[in-house]
Amino acid sequence: MRVREFQTGDMLQLVHLMDQLGYPTSLEKLESRFSNIQSQPNYHTLVAELNNKVVGMVGLCHNLFYEYDSSYVRIVAFIVDADHRRKGIGEKLMNEAEKWAIGQEATYIMLNSGNREERKIAHKFYHSMGYKDRSTGFSKPLDKQIIKNEKDLKL
Repeated sequence: MRVREFQTGDMLQLVHLMDQLGYPTSLEKLESRFSNIQSQPNYHTLVAELNNKVVGMVGLCHNLFYEYDSSYVRIVAFIVDADHRRKGIGEKLMNEAEKWAIGQEATYIMLNSGNREERKIAHKFYHSMGYKDRSTGFSKPLDKQIIKNEKDLKL
């Protein structure tokens, strides 16, 4: 097993992994997303390959702190194929992600993970890798229909 940078030829296999992560998508939609992601210099994607098959991936984003004079890397996507878990693949992916973060001179690496029941095993894994519960995340979908035109903006 080896960890390497994402290549466009990996896309079809990533569709399957995104489905396992809980975000079903089509090849066309994922290609469009990755086109946008790859155009951003602060994003980086690594894959785990076993016998010429992609069995895991980690998507990273390098960001600046507002509150400190340093930067951090956020793990924005992480998945190991269900048939290949508990074989050290996730640990190797995380170690390579951390090496990349250090290479970016980041002082922290972070991730968010849902509070759903099916994520409890992942949470145990993150704890075993030295990650601590530090915050609670919040999200809200933005309805583009709320602002119909610039007159609705009251700045």
